[in-house]
Amino acid sequence: MSQIDGGHLVARALKNEGVECIFSLSGAHIRTIYDGCVDEGIEIIDVRHEQAAAFAAEGWAKVTGRPGVCVVTGGPGVPNTVTAVANAFRGSSPMIVIGGGDSVAEMEMGPPQQLSHIEYMQPITKWARRVLETRRIPEYLSIAFREAIGPKTGPAFLEVPRDVAEGQVDEADVLFPTKYRTQARPQGDPVLVREAAILLSTAQRPVVMAGSSVWWSQAANEFKEFVESVGAPLFLNAMGRGSIPPDHPLLFSLARRFALSQADVVAVIGTPIDFRLGYGRPPTFSEEAKVIQIDFEATDIGKNRPIEVGITGDVRAVLGQISQEIQGRPGQESEWVRELRERESSIRKEDEPALNSNAIPIHPLRLCREIRDFLDRDATVIGDGGDIVSFTARVLNIYYPGHWLDPGPMGCLGVGTGYAMAAKLARPQEQVLIVSGDGSFGLNGMEFDTMARHDIPVVSVIGNDGSWGQEKHGHIAQYGRAVGVELCQATRYDKMVESLGGHGEYVERPEDIRPALERAFASGKPACVNVLTDPTVAYARRQ
Repeated sequence: MSQIDGGHLVARALKNEGVECIFSLSGAHIRTIYDGCVDEGIEIIDVRHEQAAAFAAEGWAKVTGRPGVCVVTGGPGVPNTVTAVANAFRGSSPMIVIGGGDSVAEMEMGPPQQLSHIEYMQPITKWARRVLETRRIPEYLSIAFREAIGPKTGPAFLEVPRDVAEGQVDEADVLFPTKYRTQARPQGDPVLVREAAILLSTAQRPVVMAGSSVWWSQAANEFKEFVESVGAPLFLNAMGRGSIPPDHPLLFSLARRFALSQADVVAVIGTPIDFRLGYGRPPTFSEEAKVIQIDFEATDIGKNRPIEVGITGDVRAVLGQISQEIQGRPGQESEWVRELRERESSIRKEDEPALNSNAIPIHPLRLCREIRDFLDRDATVIGDGGDIVSFTARVLNIYYPGHWLDPGPMGCLGVGTGYAMAAKLARPQEQVLIVSGDGSFGLNGMEFDTMARHDIPVVSVIGNDGSWGQEKHGHIAQYGRAVGVELCQATRYDKMVESLGGHGEYVERPEDIRPALERAFASGKPACVNVLTDPTVAYARRQ
């Protein structure tokens, strides 16, 4: 009988799951997995820090809807992923982390890099286990994928001890699970679906607020049908952006706070009622508003405020049910929609002076306008920073689902390069752009070396205000002074990227932004456009 080792079993199991690439940093615990990946034709994207590998795995999930995979060595390798895994856990991103570990035969004996990973990975994953038999590796990986995929998505962790990875077994003794997870889409309770339909049909000032679960359940078509059947103004956050194109007459963004505060019925779909929605309480929501909440998990329903109707189920399935039930408002546009459109237009007019500003240093909104006007409609944009990302989200138009990536509710900085390399690998023909602060760029900026080595031509625009801007302005507002928040605006991040094999641009004047973007994308290299922005301008969180 032919023999196979554990590392090759890992690779074959990943291949069976349709995995095209892994993100990794090499180490002794995982050598056999690398060798197996070579044999199975799985590309290994080797990074400069394990955190970036995990961010890239999450990024792969965000752009494809399928679990991304990172493989890291034991000892310090696994804990280096913790921040990124926690970010994926809070954002419900499906990903698989495979970590090396102490040989079973040497546990508690003091082997090199001895550390048990399960205990600290359990609180930030849906599932964390250690496989102790080589022949069971495919079985354990199938469980990891099943847990990551859902119904509520999230990260899963599998520790593969070194002697388990290097162990040899007869191939005939190995079971590779097939058809081991359901493709079902659980529907909502029909009684509750009808109640929701009646509420939405009779509301005078309805609002739809939707988020990431619309993307994870691949519900863009059903969501559009639902929105149009309701005829209600719509707001999107997180991975929900792009589910409805920006030119749709019911999609709004800048008037969200006003709309939520005035709504008599709010349908919250696939997003938690958390800090981003003011916990559903006044002044963000009206005390009298009737709330409909739709999501995968019963434990997420009714959190932080009373709800009128709570429906658990697959978002795509439930939206289809409501669309069939609802009595829509065909033809005439409501006075409520017209009121919001006027308010939205008024806010946009307030932004126009900054959007067209010729000031030096450059106003962040002028930078974002230039980016918006330059990008293709199918560009993927990653927001990695504080105020600069808020400005970007305010201005940019996202036309397709899965084409706006930000860290989500964890608000983790440093996601940019990992997300971007994954996005470009998944969408090689499309533009991929990071909009980054100078602070966040420093966290994983060395991954431009990774992208240069692997020929992954993404472009990063840095809004360089010489500080941790959001924190700086917060310090000043609270204490009248700031400490520990200053960076050096003269730092030539563009030169750093050039030294790593990429392309660099340095911009001080607003009229030079577009030509710099053109040269950066035309270079065919990973590129940095270092733009000096006005350090006195803070993002005003008011609408």
